[in-house]
Amino acid sequence: MNYKKLVFKSAFITGGSTFISRILGFIRDVVIANFLGTSYVADAFLVAFRIPNLLRRLFGEGSLTASFIPIFTKYNIEKGKNEAEKIASISFTLLSIILFLITILGIWFSPEIIKIIAPGFEQDINKFILTIKLNRIMFPYIFLISLVALCMGILNSFKHFFAPAIAPALLNISIISAALATFYLNKNIVLGLAWGVIFGGIAQLILQLIYVKKFQITLMPNFKFNHPAIKAVLVLMGPSVLGLAITQINIFIGTLLASFLPTGSISYLYYADRLIQFPLGIFAVSIGTAVLPILSEQHTKNNTDEMISTFMFSMKLILLITLPAIIGLIFAGKPIISLLFQRGAFDETALKNVYIALIGYSIGLWAYAGIRVVVPVFYAFKDTKTPVKIGFYALIINMVSSIILMKFLLHFGLALSTAIASSFNFIFLSLSLKRFLNIDLKEILIYILRLSIPSVVLIISIILFQMFFPFDYYASFLIKFFYILSLIVVTVLIYISACYFFKISEIKFFLKKIKGNQ
Repeated sequence: MNYKKLVFKSAFITGGSTFISRILGFIRDVVIANFLGTSYVADAFLVAFRIPNLLRRLFGEGSLTASFIPIFTKYNIEKGKNEAEKIASISFTLLSIILFLITILGIWFSPEIIKIIAPGFEQDINKFILTIKLNRIMFPYIFLISLVALCMGILNSFKHFFAPAIAPALLNISIISAALATFYLNKNIVLGLAWGVIFGGIAQLILQLIYVKKFQITLMPNFKFNHPAIKAVLVLMGPSVLGLAITQINIFIGTLLASFLPTGSISYLYYADRLIQFPLGIFAVSIGTAVLPILSEQHTKNNTDEMISTFMFSMKLILLITLPAIIGLIFAGKPIISLLFQRGAFDETALKNVYIALIGYSIGLWAYAGIRVVVPVFYAFKDTKTPVKIGFYALIINMVSSIILMKFLLHFGLALSTAIASSFNFIFLSLSLKRFLNIDLKEILIYILRLSIPSVVLIISIILFQMFFPFDYYASFLIKFFYILSLIVVTVLIYISACYFFKISEIKFFLKKIKGNQ
């Protein structure tokens, strides 16, 4: 089997679906920015939404899929689909019970949760009370989306990536629809947004269950929780909560500390993070999602050489895409922010401060992306302890540097601390891979050096484009859109040409697949 082709095809499907979801996500953020701006209402909604979202990434989409896929893949290959179906049903039943209890506790203890998550909110009673109310409405989202994540793990194990990748689009459509409906009905928009989250979660779950059924997997109540596969999943899942989602925890710490900064700081970080999540979600997460089931299958079949080849190809593909993304966000970030968010309550002050946060986050984009490829290798070998140990030290670095830097650099210091901690996390995870695979890290460093010349060419092209064609921050949306589109098309073509000229082999593979050649 040509695993390079499989990785690319799977990542392409996932990336394409994710692209649609991200576009809708930006429309969602444009709607939120237009109606709420960076006011205390926006801060309240974003914090309340971040709580179930963080739990989803920690216990659902992150650790659950990472620990479930290797075990499910192993049983499906070695013992057949019937046994795999049984594992899926038991997991679904157990997860439903646990999530129901977590949801009840989350709703009941909302005031205490907000005090812990955003202690600075207590200084503003209106913000504090609103955040509690929104949290109680949205907390059941963790129940829905974690079951969605389990279904995603099942589908990814069968190398089906479309339904899981397109699912977030349903959430975004739901939130957008709820915001517009409440606006035209003259109702409370922020409450409409909160209920939009719940309806979006329901739609996502229904979609995944439909596709799971197509693979002849019927999820029925099964209470045989002593099944060895379930024990194996739980053993992997425990420590993987921290290991896989360390970047999100770092961002979460930033939110907590930002609650002590001037009003709007949380929103600045949120909108900047949304821009970072665009290339991260389309490329890095897509490749990481595609790689995990492939690595798990290769490990089950003891194909060590193929695992090394798959990892190296995936890492080079990540770097090929991530480096220009970093350059684009830093050197053209302000016009992009203006296009996406500058309207309504989102003013020039917000534009400047979001761009400052974006620069801080962008510095660590290569690390955020790299972690998405490195961590699946550990999970394929059923090692969740190493990512946890390294992740713990990264958390300490993030906390210490955040507390120090926020005093001098405010919200930029928090974004920069996230980048610093994630860089530490990625570097030490990569060094630890030697225990399992004989990976030549020098080859990766040489590859980065080879990409440096096309990257410099890209920087120059972006600067020259903006010099000869200055961006008009007061232009209409369409003029801004075509400006950014032209900037991206011209500079990306220049970057691809530079890579081709300097014989970056991955760009040739990429172009062949885009053209449909074998």
